[in-house]
Amino acid sequence: MRIAQVTPLTESVPPQTYGGTERVVSYLTEALVRLGHDVTIYASGDSVTTAELRACWPQSLRSDPDPRARDFVTVHEAMMQRVLAEADEFDVIHFHTGWMEFKHFKNHPTARCLTTLHGPIDVPDVNARLLRHKGYPLVSISDSQRAPLPDLNWLGTVYHGLPDTLAVADTGKRDYLAFLGRIAPDKRPDLAIEIASRAGLPLKIAAKVDRVDEEYFQTVIRPMLDRPGIEFVGEVNEADKMRFLAGARALIFPIDWEEPFGLVMIEAMACGTPTVAFRRGSVPEVLDEGQTGFIVRTLDDAVAALDRLDTFDRHVIRDVFRRRFSSSRMAQDYVRIYEGMLGHLHVPHGGTATLRQPAIYAGDHRRSVAAAAAGAAAARG
Repeated sequence: MRIAQVTPLTESVPPQTYGGTERVVSYLTEALVRLGHDVTIYASGDSVTTAELRACWPQSLRSDPDPRARDFVTVHEAMMQRVLAEADEFDVIHFHTGWMEFKHFKNHPTARCLTTLHGPIDVPDVNARLLRHKGYPLVSISDSQRAPLPDLNWLGTVYHGLPDTLAVADTGKRDYLAFLGRIAPDKRPDLAIEIASRAGLPLKIAAKVDRVDEEYFQTVIRPMLDRPGIEFVGEVNEADKMRFLAGARALIFPIDWEEPFGLVMIEAMACGTPTVAFRRGSVPEVLDEGQTGFIVRTLDDAVAALDRLDTFDRHVIRDVFRRRFSSSRMAQDYVRIYEGMLGHLHVPHGGTATLRQPAIYAGDHRRSVAAAAAGAAAARG
């Protein structure tokens, strides 16, 4: 299958440090190549891939000092025009850019296109764009993500996956709690500090501080770093991140928003590290209560959960990761969706391409993709 992956240019693929969407696209692309597909990726020129790279800007916009790199819309519009001009080369074009492709491809007569939405859709401008393009084929990264707009053209839910090779051997120490991600109000690093302080356990915070969150960091978080046992590590690269997670007793994930997925939870899982997370967004879909983590509702619940960390078997956590969240599983789930598009694309004379197949729910051990496919086949007679 000839597959195009189109990713934001904000970060390289994979990103050097923080960058969830570009990291997932990298994992997916490499897994598709290993499956034998002919994959082309539209990304920044400093990306590294075994697929064919078509650079749409010399380097990631985040790292480029060129003032033109700050014009996000213009740079990405140029990428969309290039993909549009080359669309006939591919069987499937898979976008991860969120919305800029809609106006270019919604009425394309032959291109098989879909978009994975990587962020929340209950944001007013995102919500409005999606409603203006209700027929455009979409994939969600959790069922909870699609809850605000359940009637869009959802082809399925595909959970993120990671390469098995990322897993780090058990360090045996596990002498601290971990917070990993961004310093932002909705990520609630202040709650992570409070939980660790109440439990009397050290906490290491490996996180980036975006410019927009600098004031929050300086006024709310920095004063809390003076507490005993609290250490701010800063932003870490991929290898250091996995060692960081492998050495932790648990990951603390005290989110205060409807998280669409939460990649850090499966990164911890890959290292055999349990997660203590608040019940928001995708958390109940990703974590298996008592097996890969504890799902809590209050600060007191989170503190109490830390007394039960010894009940987890790290080998079991890794086994769950391999079964539910490997990059090969993610790629296979997407291939099923691609095949569904190719097999059921109906193009009326002079009209718009429309999809005629039931949604496929992928990546969840509680629901079988094979069963969904069998049901679709039965429905076709």
